[in-house]
Amino acid sequence: MSASREGTHNLRRGDSVLPAWVKEAVRATLRPVVGLAMALHITPNTITVFGVVVTLLASVLVAGGWLLVGAAILTAGSLLDAVDGALARAQGGGTAFGSFLDSTLDRVGEAILYIGVAGWFLFAYEEPAWPVLLTLVALSGSFLVSYSRARAEGIGLNATVGLAPRTERLVLVIVGIAVAGLGYDLGLIGALAIIAVLTMATVMQRIWHVWRQSQAITLDSREK
Repeated sequence: MSASREGTHNLRRGDSVLPAWVKEAVRATLRPVVGLAMALHITPNTITVFGVVVTLLASVLVAGGWLLVGAAILTAGSLLDAVDGALARAQGGGTAFGSFLDSTLDRVGEAILYIGVAGWFLFAYEEPAWPVLLTLVALSGSFLVSYSRARAEGIGLNATVGLAPRTERLVLVIVGIAVAGLGYDLGLIGALAIIAVLTMATVMQRIWHVWRQSQAITLDSREK
């Protein structure tokens, strides 16, 4: 994966929910893993694909009611998801295809994860309509966050601001799944509600940020 990734891969600083020191600690923890991957000649794309397989396995477990096991595997998978970006940078910055594959499979992984959560609600609840609807809203918001950044970059601007990049969303949903696994279902519902609110706020932040950039460009062109 390339260095131009959102959330987990870059673990970038900014106005996100997670503090910078947490992200720095994760970077430090992953350095030996990245070194081992380089020594074994494992490519970032291989780790990317393997990460999706891990997410699929964890999501099946979540849907089947093995919430704590699923949360543990998702945690491992999210760390793998961070390794590919760090490995790509260590190998010289990644490739265009690696960046495309990363972004695409990130969305696939998120969809699989939320489908697993929705599946658990369907199997565990007698009336799952509202929790499933909330899951769909959280997933939609997550996709909109990623899409808004992609569209901004497509017109030559940036939209990396926001409270809920991918790292924060992953942490929230994994914690929610683990809490539900301990018997507190409201923990997962609350996590999904937070994700839904934060993703919509992030989309609005990015729209405002891109608008300000476009206005600055327009003013500059008029002055010239």
